[in-house]
Amino acid sequence: MGKRGGFVSNEFRWKQRFENFSKAYHTLCRILKRHKELPEDEIIKMALVQAFEFTYELAWNVMKDYLESEGFTEVKSPKQTMRTAFQVGLINNAEKWMETIQKRNLASHAYEQTILDETVQFIRDDFYLLVTKLYEDMKRDAHETRN
Repeated sequence: MGKRGGFVSNEFRWKQRFENFSKAYHTLCRILKRHKELPEDEIIKMALVQAFEFTYELAWNVMKDYLESEGFTEVKSPKQTMRTAFQVGLINNAEKWMETIQKRNLASHAYEQTILDETVQFIRDDFYLLVTKLYEDMKRDAHETRN
């Protein structure tokens, strides 16, 4: 058993998932940089939406795994995970994270120009800030628990 009643494997699992999340986050950052250089390039926009989908999935799953390692059991869906993460202070903008869930669900319709443009704008203006804060906070937590 771990320090808070969870299994040691739960702590290992969230750190393992964090490594994957970290890779997806850095890919998102690289594509965002290219998008700034070529804002009208449709291929880059589509790549950005794809990176958003991967990064979002890993973000909510790393939150879920982290919360489970802390002893929380009611974190089976993205909405449950976001609510719990907000309640314990893991994230500080539950409303924007809930909007992220909606945007992610619409992303499969990114072949429609309006949805593509709205999704790209959301990624650039909102999601990037949310996911950067999560990345920085979880990176610090992962580092602190190693020592």
